[in-house]
Amino acid sequence: MEAAFDLLGTDGASATTVRAVCHKAELNPRYFYESFADLDALLIAVYDHVVEGMSAATAAVSASPDMAPLVVARIGIDAIVRFIDEDRRRARILYVEAVSNPALNRHRRETDIMAIATLEQAAVEAAGSWPAGERVSRVGAAMLIGGLSEVLLDWIDGRIDVTREQLVDDLAVLALALGETTEKIARARQRR
Repeated sequence: MEAAFDLLGTDGASATTVRAVCHKAELNPRYFYESFADLDALLIAVYDHVVEGMSAATAAVSASPDMAPLVVARIGIDAIVRFIDEDRRRARILYVEAVSNPALNRHRRETDIMAIATLEQAAVEAAGSWPAGERVSRVGAAMLIGGLSEVLLDWIDGRIDVTREQLVDDLAVLALALGETTEKIARARQRR
């Protein structure tokens, strides 16, 4: 796993072959196939490991119910940005290689769908009662997750030239604004 993480996060999916992983890990290919059915299974395991690490990083931070929503958003986003910034190979695995490899991309989409549903549910719970059948929350959650991924990739690649603190501040304000706007749309539709 460590060898594949390093290869995938540094040289990319095309360089992450069974032979390269075994060479880097100093293992015979027989040991590879005792642990993984094929290379795609290993790539998915590495991706999942990074996703689990990000989830653990966000779960490790705490926010109290009496905190302002902007503070709560900032704490969560800071955990994500810090996780990515501390080892930028993670960004490459999550936002570049997960799109370029067909099997990994299918798995990434499944993971994103679950994350969108989780974020949507959290937003609906935070808003209190929600109009039955309203789906704008799903759109807002998808925009936030997809947009955050693209922004983080652009920031890591230097296309967005701001400090980490400024990035976190901006993302928190925008995430909160998206959430508030999503709720306003749902409430307006409910009154119709």
